[in-house]
Amino acid sequence: MELKETALNYKEISEQLKTLTDPNRLMIIEMLSCGELCACEILEKLHITQPTLSHHMKSLSESNIVKSRKEGKNTYYQLNQKEIESLNGFLQTIFKDTENCICRG
Repeated sequence: MELKETALNYKEISEQLKTLTDPNRLMIIEMLSCGELCACEILEKLHITQPTLSHHMKSLSESNIVKSRKEGKNTYYQLNQKEIESLNGFLQTIFKDTENCICRG
């Protein structure tokens, strides 16, 4: 992997990590780790306002951590497993010496 390509990954991942720095968003992620939830269920458990939840879900969606779907008046959210696995893999890679490490470039 070229350094330029790696730098793009770092930028994207750093944006995702910024999104995860909010305690409410971390709680939402943990809640969604059990499966898909309606926005109303998330609101009920977090005791936050609907506009606040919308703000958090927009951030999580824009960083591709969460996917949503509409069903009637309700919006359902779930983790984007592919993106979560990619983020997890990246984090595991940067915390250990690998042959693709930028220190070898």
